[in-house]
Amino acid sequence: MIKEPKRIIPVIASIAIQMCLGTAYIWSVFQTGIAAYLFKGNSANALLTFSLLLAVLTVGSTIGGKIQQKIGTRKIIIIGGIVLALGFFLSSFVKPDFGWVIWITYGIIGGIGMGFIYSTSIACCQKWFPDKRGMITGIIVSALGFGGVIFTPIARSIIKSLGNGAAGIGELYTFAILAGIFLIVCTVGGIFIVDPPSGYSPKGWIAPEPKKGTFVQHFNTQEMLKTSQFYFVTVTFMLACMAGLMMIGLASQIAIAKGIAVEVATIGIMIISISNSFGRLFWGWMSDKLGRRNTIFALLLATSVLIIVVNFVSGYWIFALIALVGFAYGGFLGNFPALTADYFGSKNMSMNYGVVLLGFGAGAIASSYIAGYFKDIAKNDISLMFPAFIIASAAALIGAVLMLLIKHPKAKAVNAPEIKE
Repeated sequence: MIKEPKRIIPVIASIAIQMCLGTAYIWSVFQTGIAAYLFKGNSANALLTFSLLLAVLTVGSTIGGKIQQKIGTRKIIIIGGIVLALGFFLSSFVKPDFGWVIWITYGIIGGIGMGFIYSTSIACCQKWFPDKRGMITGIIVSALGFGGVIFTPIARSIIKSLGNGAAGIGELYTFAILAGIFLIVCTVGGIFIVDPPSGYSPKGWIAPEPKKGTFVQHFNTQEMLKTSQFYFVTVTFMLACMAGLMMIGLASQIAIAKGIAVEVATIGIMIISISNSFGRLFWGWMSDKLGRRNTIFALLLATSVLIIVVNFVSGYWIFALIALVGFAYGGFLGNFPALTADYFGSKNMSMNYGVVLLGFGAGAIASSYIAGYFKDIAKNDISLMFPAFIIASAAALIGAVLMLLIKHPKAKAVNAPEIKE
């Protein structure tokens, strides 16, 4: 890495941009105010805003990956930054009589902008580091998690200083200020994110020989869709993310329901952001040693147990549990991009991972509805949310079974010659 400093530049730029995208994971800061101001206290409707952003991000990644192949990584990231900033800026003007508009501005427009940026920046850095794909993916996506740590106190401060104690007002001002930050960081950072030359290989690195019977080419999206592995990976991604998204969307509210003071409960958002970030980095690095499939399988089993334990802890112990759930969730976001590249190649990674992300988007919508529904029933009695946690636990267990069944794609899936001994 030291001998080739040029490949560090797009990584640094991607880290800065991904930190901005980390604002997606501080929705718990906005949840209470937006629910009260725009949706008359309806938690499910407010939480849908967050889930729409994540769901549409997956669609934006697919569209962005397709456009990126025609206009290049730099341009699509700058365009994505402009669209993202526009969505957040427009969100600052939403009024209670038309609360649903925030689903369009923050959720759909913001999600498309994030999608343009998310998978294309990951794919670019993976191409520069084929020798350390798991580690570099972990670094990039951990920046997104760490962005939540940075922006949580910033958002809290803006809400408090500009909201004048009125629910929802400070939150809307915050969206406008974040829009300006996104525009600057994504435009400047995007200038430095370019793909390596065709056929690039790090100095002194020799690509490992693929296993017998595995594919010998980079899958395009149409070819990937013909493989069973795509459906196994995508459905597993959907099931894996549900527990973490429930915790992320309601971290502060769950902490309050567990007896934590409102002022202190915000720490829960920062804890899950930090653990999410470190989980992406640690498990991305660990997967280079254990293998992507083994790592994801272990995380699924851990998640299925952890999310059930929410009902049995109280007081400050909830922060420890939030940290563990976030740590496991980060591992999923650090490993599924690398798993996609392992199975289907890095050449069309931005487009292919965008399609795989549809599973994540479906999980975001499902977890939002389930968690929001039971939160409205529970009010401050978090034990009444137990059915939501059971569903998330069962989803993780089913995902673990699917991960055991996944095999590496074979060349015959796309009529390419198999590797001979």
